[in-house]
Amino acid sequence: MALQDVFILLITICCSAAAALWLLRIPTSATPMLAQDDGSMSLLFEDGHLLHGSDMALTRFALAPGHHEWEDIRGALLPRFPDFPTLPRAGHPGSLTLRAEDGDSPGEVRISWRDALCWLHMPIARTRPDVAREADEQFAALRRASDCSPNPAWQTNVSGQIIWHNRAYATLKRSAQHSPNASGAALFSTPEPEHPNRVCLQGDRQERPNWYALTTTSIDGVQIYHATCIDAVVAAEDAQRNFVQTLAKTFAHLSIGLAIFDRNGQLALFNPALVDLTALPAPFLSARPTMVSFFDQLRENRHMPEPKNYLNWRQEIAEVIAAATDGRYQETWTLETGQTYSVMGRPHPDGATAFLIEDITAEVTLTRNFRAELEVSQSLLDKLEDSFAVFSAAGVLTFSNAAYRELWQQDPENSFAAITISDAIDVWRKNSAPNPHWTEIAEFVSGRGDRGGWSMTVHPQNSTPLRCEISAIASGATLVRFRVMSDANAHRGASGLRNETDQRQPSE
Repeated sequence: MALQDVFILLITICCSAAAALWLLRIPTSATPMLAQDDGSMSLLFEDGHLLHGSDMALTRFALAPGHHEWEDIRGALLPRFPDFPTLPRAGHPGSLTLRAEDGDSPGEVRISWRDALCWLHMPIARTRPDVAREADEQFAALRRASDCSPNPAWQTNVSGQIIWHNRAYATLKRSAQHSPNASGAALFSTPEPEHPNRVCLQGDRQERPNWYALTTTSIDGVQIYHATCIDAVVAAEDAQRNFVQTLAKTFAHLSIGLAIFDRNGQLALFNPALVDLTALPAPFLSARPTMVSFFDQLRENRHMPEPKNYLNWRQEIAEVIAAATDGRYQETWTLETGQTYSVMGRPHPDGATAFLIEDITAEVTLTRNFRAELEVSQSLLDKLEDSFAVFSAAGVLTFSNAAYRELWQQDPENSFAAITISDAIDVWRKNSAPNPHWTEIAEFVSGRGDRGGWSMTVHPQNSTPLRCEISAIASGATLVRFRVMSDANAHRGASGLRNETDQRQPSE
């Protein structure tokens, strides 16, 4: 054999021996940890796979080597050890100790690792008396929490018999005057179909029943019940129902059509007047149509103005809805039938929107007729040669004819501000000869003086003398009339022959 071959053989033997020694050290360090028989629990993992475990650990956590992984033991310990690592530690040797958040066993977990191996050790140092004492303390804490709970709680077996209840349930049973052996069905009535989670406590007929929200849980064949008093909720629902009924009865007598849409844009409430004004069938309104469907049906029934451009109809309806939501929508609809509707949209609480439709045909017709009569009266007075001016009780010029406007060059319709009696007297005084009786006209108009009619002579500049007649008319108003004097009176006024009776004479 060559020297080179011998050298290679020796190197191979040395490497094999070193590897054997390294492998032999593994069970030496692992065996003591897993061979402890002091009630502790130990598990050994390699690359996250369970290799071995103590009998107590495998039994406690229902694990089997070769079939479970690190995630299985982590899921079992994570509720008590929130910092339990997601993956097993690997690499250089190290250790980690975790403490449980409660006092249950095991109280701590010791994790150590080296290379691909990871050990879990959960020591159990408590004795049976300690365990019993902790169980008694936990049981006492649970009883205190149950007895202090204000909500009734009870448990029934498969046959429906009560096997446990808390103090609130016992108090409720005594107040309901039931026998101590009464079952849960005897204490509470059967839930109603429309409210399957609500039960009513049977009491005296004269007393108002108590309502409870019932929660049921089934565990290991035992039914666990929790009841929460909801009398305030039921009372609020009854009050709301009564309020809605009262509103419905009130709206039923209104002549204005009312349509209230909820936050989802569906019709929630309407009154009979809406059916009469819109000719929409009651079944259609009862089906809670949307705003768009409501206005579409109005257009189909010819009870709203026909859109000029049907392609933009949806956009116009969207603008109507947006304006009503902001409280800005108020329009007058003139229908093909000659009727006139006033439509208003107003926002309501909780995102609702209300539309009010009122038939104002009579008011519009009356207004038009009144305006026509005013125009005829105005036209008739404009044809007269005498000048007329009417002042209200507040001293504001409310009416004048064309002769007055031409005579004094004063037009109330083109004036920026209201013309008062003082403004008119200033114009008269400026465009006529001096007269001491102008102030008396102001007092007459204001009602401070004698309301008996009287007259006086006025000498306008560059014009014939006029007879000014002041008369009281309806509603405290005053009529001031200027008319041309006869030749005799004009001659006397021009010659300056004025006496007291000429300056203030009863009106003819």
